[in-house]
Amino acid sequence: MTDAIDASKLVDRVAALVEAAKKAGADAADAVAVRGRSTGVSVRLGKVESTEASESDDISLRVFIGKQVASVSATASSNPAELAERAVAMARVSPEDPFQGLADASRLVKKLRDLDLFDGTVVSAERLREDALAAEEAALGVAGVTNSGGSGASAGLGGLVLATSEGFLGQYVATRFSRSASVIAGEGTGMERDYDFSSRQHFSDLDSPETIGRKAGERAVKRLNARKAKTGPVNVVFDPRVARGIAGHLAGAINGASVARKTSFLRDMMGKRVARAGITVTDDPLRVRGQSSRPFDGEGVEGMPLNMVEDGVLKHWFLSTSAARELGLETNGRGSRAASSVSPSSTNLAIEPGSETPEELIKAVKTGFYVTEVFGQGVNMVTGEYSRGASGFWIDNGELVYPVSEVTIASNLKDMFLNMIPASDLDRNFGTASPTLLIEGMTLAGS
Repeated sequence: MTDAIDASKLVDRVAALVEAAKKAGADAADAVAVRGRSTGVSVRLGKVESTEASESDDISLRVFIGKQVASVSATASSNPAELAERAVAMARVSPEDPFQGLADASRLVKKLRDLDLFDGTVVSAERLREDALAAEEAALGVAGVTNSGGSGASAGLGGLVLATSEGFLGQYVATRFSRSASVIAGEGTGMERDYDFSSRQHFSDLDSPETIGRKAGERAVKRLNARKAKTGPVNVVFDPRVARGIAGHLAGAINGASVARKTSFLRDMMGKRVARAGITVTDDPLRVRGQSSRPFDGEGVEGMPLNMVEDGVLKHWFLSTSAARELGLETNGRGSRAASSVSPSSTNLAIEPGSETPEELIKAVKTGFYVTEVFGQGVNMVTGEYSRGASGFWIDNGELVYPVSEVTIASNLKDMFLNMIPASDLDRNFGTASPTLLIEGMTLAGS
């Protein structure tokens, strides 16, 4: 693991690329190296199905000549001078983009924070195999489980090295460990599948294989003998696994790039109410051990914690430098690097919890639908229209009474956010997190 995080050669490489770009005639430049290492084992019915290992060090250079920009990607062994000359030649014949450019030097991080993103625990392929087998064994031990969909365990890391001609040179690395199990309950046309998983940056924080397997099995069995529900208006309670998707739709709607392109249904809502009073949505790139934490963004800017939505009112867009300039604003350190391009994104996003437990929230629903899974791509981010296939459990007088499948739930995300009530069970161990959500006034299409 120590060898994997020794990025000194990559640091030298990206610094050399920036220097070569300046010598080749670029007015400004940045270079990034992305390092990835992973090992994974998957098993099914007590046998290893696959063992995979991967390593990569990818480098990209972005150069600017006035408002003209070009980029090239290569391997770590590529010749810096040749790459720089090629990038500069491409920039000279590129059309101008008035919003492109490096982040202002005054915004660059001077001292990197330690966010405790790296765990040096060495996990052998044998340990990964044992964990995957233990998770599957626990799942198959649940009464009613009839088959395995497979279990897995993995360990890996990802690192970023960034150099800019404004003098920034920084790096960080984050580890990631995971375990998962998927099982089938029932027989024939009545079979149901479900899963559970755990993903953490520190190995000791993972849920045990036995816990993951048992939960996967119990979830699958609970879904047996599902029925349809009657078509009509319905109050919907979203399990946290599904509610995280709702939080993700909100993040996409307040992405500055989408706002600038006018492809977001919230593009005209800055400073206005977009959610029920009392609701706060936070984004914190500096959270210790956060799944999406980073000491600097893809442009070398430190993003500070923000209340994206405060008391139901929209306060911020996610902004990179180019998206901010297009909107007449300043970056808030949410630029994410994808090879040579930078675009805004959320970091550790969370719909903050409410005061009621999930049980209390469900108890208050006389008739409703508790959703544990959604299907399909029926979300229009331009209009906010939302229509997804769904399964879960019918709520009658505040109790989950029977499983439901083969139905569709629909509404508009604008209305959903305004009618959203969060429970108190927020789990922050996800890059996009949400507690259980009650959303009133949706439409269900069933029998």
